[in-house]
Amino acid sequence: MPPPADIVKVAIEWPGAFPKLMEIDQKKPLSAIIKEVCEGWSLGNHENFALQIADATNFYITEKNRNDIKNGSILRLTSSPYQTAVQLHERIQSSSMDAKLESLKDLANASRDITFAQEFINLDGISLLTQMVESGTERYQKLQKIMKPCFGDLLSFTLTAFVELMDHGIVSWDTFSVAFIKKIASYVNKSAMDTAVLQRSLAILESMVLNSQDLYHKVAQEITIGQLIPHLQGTDQDIQTYTIAVINALFLKAPEEKRQEMAHILAQKQLRSIILSNVIRSPTPINDEMAHQLYVLQVLTFNLLEDRMMTKMDPQDQAQRDIIFELRRIAFDVECEPNNSGSIEKRKSMYTRDYKKLGFINHVNPAVDFTQIPPGMLALDNMLYFARHHQDAYIRIVLENSSREDKHECPFGRSSIELTKMLCEILKVGELPSENCHDFHPMFFTHDRSFEEFFCICIQLLNKTWKEMRATSEDFNKVMQVVREQIMRALTLKPNSLDQFKSRLQNLSYTEILKIRQSERMNQEDFQSRPILELREKIQPEIMELIKQQRLNRLCDGTCFRKISSRRRQDKFWYCRLSPNHKVLHYGDLEESPQGEVPHDSLQDKLPVADIKAVITGKDCPHMKEKGALKQNKEVLELAFSVLYESDEYLNFIAPDKHEYCMWTDGLNALLGKEMTSDYTKSDMDTLLSMEMKLRLLDLENIQIPEAPPPIPKEPSNYDFVYDCN
Repeated sequence: MPPPADIVKVAIEWPGAFPKLMEIDQKKPLSAIIKEVCEGWSLGNHENFALQIADATNFYITEKNRNDIKNGSILRLTSSPYQTAVQLHERIQSSSMDAKLESLKDLANASRDITFAQEFINLDGISLLTQMVESGTERYQKLQKIMKPCFGDLLSFTLTAFVELMDHGIVSWDTFSVAFIKKIASYVNKSAMDTAVLQRSLAILESMVLNSQDLYHKVAQEITIGQLIPHLQGTDQDIQTYTIAVINALFLKAPEEKRQEMAHILAQKQLRSIILSNVIRSPTPINDEMAHQLYVLQVLTFNLLEDRMMTKMDPQDQAQRDIIFELRRIAFDVECEPNNSGSIEKRKSMYTRDYKKLGFINHVNPAVDFTQIPPGMLALDNMLYFARHHQDAYIRIVLENSSREDKHECPFGRSSIELTKMLCEILKVGELPSENCHDFHPMFFTHDRSFEEFFCICIQLLNKTWKEMRATSEDFNKVMQVVREQIMRALTLKPNSLDQFKSRLQNLSYTEILKIRQSERMNQEDFQSRPILELREKIQPEIMELIKQQRLNRLCDGTCFRKISSRRRQDKFWYCRLSPNHKVLHYGDLEESPQGEVPHDSLQDKLPVADIKAVITGKDCPHMKEKGALKQNKEVLELAFSVLYESDEYLNFIAPDKHEYCMWTDGLNALLGKEMTSDYTKSDMDTLLSMEMKLRLLDLENIQIPEAPPPIPKEPSNYDFVYDCN
């Protein structure tokens, strides 16, 4: 007979004694179990003891996490979190350097546990650590020359403990003094500083800036971009990552009016070229965290264009109108005529003719074309940049089109406006960075005016594609669709430079795009005759049932989900899977990302499917309403879903990618008897339906189809013909 589900068999250790094998009744209060363990070793004052998981984490067992105890677990009887906190609080104030160092090391390890952290914080432990950083280390700086390694370790463990304690979100970041900020900033500003100390200091500054607008102003006064740049010129990728993270945080939290100023400073300090040579082109492969920080920097840099993108042109503003005059002057090599030369009507007629050749929609007053937002004034900025920096190409495009028939000319003005709008959509200008995206493009770090150069390449592509398509004005939208596809396909290949991007586009001519489309169309051929449509309708329910079973099977396999914490570098994971009978969702926390499936018995929490009331997605999820400004972005919202059960209880998910999001939302809807509505369901339906239709429509004339499958042949007498690859 199997043991009751509430009984867990464990081993319990106590220093200096043989481990005990014990059955724990999960229905009994934890204090009663600890008392029983203490009595077994004749230990009094059981309230001063606690149980820990005897592994690298040393996490305390509490009423909240006791269900994580599995059969065969090894536990350790130890001092209670309160007693440990009191002891460490006293020990870190020791006058002995060795004792202080050892106790700070223990504190750094213990602080990862939230139960201990709460007790230590209740003893005003955070204030003690900040005082030690502000003034306590001053005493040891005199010893730094003779005891430099010891001093570095002392400070490193102090800052590590501080970071771990703050990461639990118990204490507000707004409580710290200017003296503490100055001290942390001084560690970053020093040219020769212990690597561990520098890393923790950068992490603290990043968290301060992201979590408090008030602290942003204080940190910005202490840290300059010039002081951060040297840390990017080293070879330690972790230090480089933390440095870029601090720059990103300062950029993100800077007021609108200061961002352009900060961008100017970054350009002066040659941040882009330093990142390109020391990070992107470094022999060290770029890890996921660095890729994310580069992506964030790329997004924040392009977001500087948002102001111009959303600014309408004032048709009465002479300075803005002068830019249009400049475009005309460069294209047709004309000087501005004096006001008294010729009649007003003659000059208006001449301007109208030239503006028509330049491809503006409004020939009389082209300024009206730039009142559409987006792209607003950004389109005019791009056109002027192209005309000045790629003058030959600009003149060639304008004159080439002005010599064509009206219906075949590619309107440069209109094309530039629509292309600028398209590029802003592709690069998501104005959107906040995603929390879990690594999609940075190395080519945008190869030029100080990368967006403008990107536009210059794409406007020449547009003109080339227009000619290849032999397009007319009625085909404008079709041409723009082809150009978008060409750009997207070239970007997918992640070119390392703008020249490489240009050459990739050369290989994606209109003819090549047609071949790609034809190939894709052949795989998705759609028949429209009535008998075929009737057959499709008949087959569709079978295919939908097949998709449903696949989704449920995927839920049975389970998925590892990431918990988004305040500091994304400390990833925490949890796993969820559906039971084989489709009646229960099993879930539980994990210490690290699993390599394969996680068995049901290791997932302690359960949610009966019968208790699920609804599946909620996107911004309606409770965990999306709680997130900070950085995390409230389109991409994370698109991956968020929640399961509502009982009365206002939620199980919250953030899928690792779009595929898993669709699998889980489809599967959960299928369990609830609701329609599966994801993009993947539609795609799978189209693919499977197309395959099934083609199979059923195969020409089988004169082919005898057996009613029974052919018999399986006998096994061979020997296997000498088998080749052993090993």
